Amino acid sequence: MTETTDPVPSRTRRAASTSLPAPLAPPTPRHGGAARQSSLRENNLAVLTQAVFASPGPVSRADLAADTGLTRSTVSRLVEELLDAQIVVEQEPPGTRGPGRPAVPLAPAPGSIAGMGLQVNVDYMAGRVVDLTGQVLAEELVPGDFEHSDPGRVLARTGELARSLFAATTAAGAVVAEAHLALPGLVDVAEGRLLLAPNLGWRDLRPADHLGSDVIPAGVRLEIDNDANLAGYGVAMAAPGRRAESSTFIYVSGDIGIGSALVAGGHIITGQHGWAGEIGHVAIEPDGPQCPCGARGCLERYAGMHAIFEAAQLPPTTSGAELAAATSAYGPPRVAVERAAWALGIALANMVNIVDVGEVVLGAGFIPLAGLLRPGIEEQLRLRALAGPWSKVTIRTAPDDRAPATTGGAFRALDSVIRDPAAWIAG
Repeated sequence: MTETTDPVPSRTRRAASTSLPAPLAPPTPRHGGAARQSSLRENNLAVLTQAVFASPGPVSRADLAADTGLTRSTVSRLVEELLDAQIVVEQEPPGTRGPGRPAVPLAPAPGSIAGMGLQVNVDYMAGRVVDLTGQVLAEELVPGDFEHSDPGRVLARTGELARSLFAATTAAGAVVAEAHLALPGLVDVAEGRLLLAPNLGWRDLRPADHLGSDVIPAGVRLEIDNDANLAGYGVAMAAPGRRAESSTFIYVSGDIGIGSALVAGGHIITGQHGWAGEIGHVAIEPDGPQCPCGARGCLERYAGMHAIFEAAQLPPTTSGAELAAATSAYGPPRVAVERAAWALGIALANMVNIVDVGEVVLGAGFIPLAGLLRPGIEEQLRLRALAGPWSKVTIRTAPDDRAPATTGGAFRALDSVIRDPAAWIAG
């Protein structure tokens, strides 16, 4: 991610694409024939849209009819609605030999409808706008020091960043469907409230109240979520609406604190209240060092980047690459990284025993250290994961992304279009 806005492709007549979450639930029965017919149409539109976006390549109307079980006439009629709404676009048919009219491929439309992801972390704020094809239309990253900061001032600056991104999107001829704001802490998604962000020093506030009353355009919904959940969702999706090849894993990232998400089949497992995955506050040593959350011995105090730099006797401005280089000789940096790997391995082994997952994805912060962390993590997994002899846990790194929760947030923002295209068409 750069600190300037990328060029935006011009808008086409028929365009679209978006991210795909859980399969659409069957429509709720309604009284009256007209209502039932409308509900059937809405469900069929959603089925077709999800089929187009889940496909790794363009699909024809005949393909959609075969894949969904809908009649060709129904598919053709509904596809026209999706084309007019710029949710899907027709592409040039491939060259063919022989008689007959070639099938016209359908794909997510570019440059028409977009999702916005916003993120506030301890040392930066960022925003990214992504269209239905997954292309970045605009992005911006603002470095800063927001540890124990004033939420009103920081969120007002975030509002200015969002306003700039909205303007760039509008200038490109696209519209934003939703915006998702990622924060490093406990979030009540239903109420849009941040309950606690220990490293920011924020507690019990509604971020939307501080962004600015005119930042979010009318009709655009703002959602608040945990940053690790959105980052993990971004890793699980290859593009809006299409799962990555591997979409079941534990995602764990390290900045000042440690975030984690449980991902199963492309879905984030959030728990009863939406707070699942707080691996950073798993106790490694009950009598260990004090954590900003109020407890002692939390994983963050061993494997959070500030804790690693402190143990390595390096300044907190040290980069991950500089830390990795400093471990070439035996000394405090190597000891600090080895201790972090030991603690991470213990915490991850506990999670593997509880949730039975076979893959760990190391995200932001840990990516430059992955080669150094892997041996220590794997050793603890061998020792502590009960099913280790029968099921090895794979460790891999996430794509290198300076603000990964903005990507996941933008993808999630597009979910509403793919899940319920009829509502977008009606709008």
